[in-house]
Amino acid sequence: MDKFIIHGGRKLKGKVKVSGAKNAALPIMVASLLVDGKVTLRNVPDLRDIASIGEILRVLGMRVERTGATTVELENVDEKRVEAPYELVSTLRASVCTLGPLLAKRGRARVSMPGGCVIGVRPIDLHLKGLRALGARIEIKHGYIEARARRLKGTEIYLGGPYGSSVLGTANVMMAASLAEGETVIENAACEPEIQDLAHFLNRCGARIEGIGRPILVIRGVRKLHGADYRVIPDRIEAGTFLIAGAITRSRITVTNVRARHLAAFLDKMRSCGVEFARKGNSIEVIPPRRPNAVDLITLPYPGYPTDLQAQITAYLACAKGISLITEKIYPDRFMHVAELGRMGANIRKEGSSAIVRGVERLSGAPVMASDLRASAALVLAGLVAQGTTEVGRVYHIDRGYEKIEEKLNALGAKIERVWEKYPVRDAPQ
Repeated sequence: MDKFIIHGGRKLKGKVKVSGAKNAALPIMVASLLVDGKVTLRNVPDLRDIASIGEILRVLGMRVERTGATTVELENVDEKRVEAPYELVSTLRASVCTLGPLLAKRGRARVSMPGGCVIGVRPIDLHLKGLRALGARIEIKHGYIEARARRLKGTEIYLGGPYGSSVLGTANVMMAASLAEGETVIENAACEPEIQDLAHFLNRCGARIEGIGRPILVIRGVRKLHGADYRVIPDRIEAGTFLIAGAITRSRITVTNVRARHLAAFLDKMRSCGVEFARKGNSIEVIPPRRPNAVDLITLPYPGYPTDLQAQITAYLACAKGISLITEKIYPDRFMHVAELGRMGANIRKEGSSAIVRGVERLSGAPVMASDLRASAALVLAGLVAQGTTEVGRVYHIDRGYEKIEEKLNALGAKIERVWEKYPVRDAPQ
């Protein structure tokens, strides 16, 4: 498997362009199951997760073709197929979102349960609650969700869970409700930009969704949806990661193709660290301090600080002046990066759903192991500033969500080599 060898301590300069949002493209691709006619999606990143959802959709009777560097075409060609098998669903949790569209368009679905996740328990109870409220008959048999519905019927649904709204749960129910009979009201709906993008795509195809970006969504069901040409939003998490790359290396780089309003909480917290930003159109230039200030932060559902940028800012705060407290309210177990950063000299102690970060003067290169997508990004960021050489193993995790990240960073002046690692230095943490 591949690993990165990062030679730290190099300044960055120049511009880097953010790719399309993976977490918007995935549910939009799935939503194409609802559509009669061809869907053309633009600004779709070339990632492992995108390829995985494409394979699942092909098994479900869709034509999926990448017709350009960032363009994907999708079209239903066989609506008799309704089973998403375990061997494919187990590679990508977002594939559980096929459940709602299959039910709404084809009347039945057999979708494998998605299984566990390294960042903690991620149940799908809200997905099933919402679909049952719409009239689906659902059973769990032999590890599969088996669901039927002659035609779903609109209703009022509350989708709150112990950690707030569910992003994928909102997506699943919203997609199903778009073809349901009558009006559906989703209360405590997720407000993330990726959910907004999905709703805008559905409306482009003829759906009738109101309240986009607010916690109460109103969906008036229609008989059918038509094809459309749609451009996916930029990836706010990739944008935030590159902004931290500039800050952590004390480099004035410019990140382009950014929607700053999607990053308000992140930018505010970075300003508290002492980072300044110069905005011009859809570009943001990083103006970093010599050393960041310590801050306290809590991850929260949008518009709060995003959990997907928690690991990256933890790496940044590892070199801050003072003590930072990071509390994870979305996935309390999402601290797999802490032990690996400790191997690089960071002083971080996990306490329940929080991490206490005592800033150190500098990090040092070491062999580390990626455990998940965002943890791997944090290790790359730490490697950029660490003294000496850092080896990051199992970088297939980062390939799930960052398009050619080493090439983009190298174009800014970093020195990262991707090499084949026949014998990993140790097993990845479970």
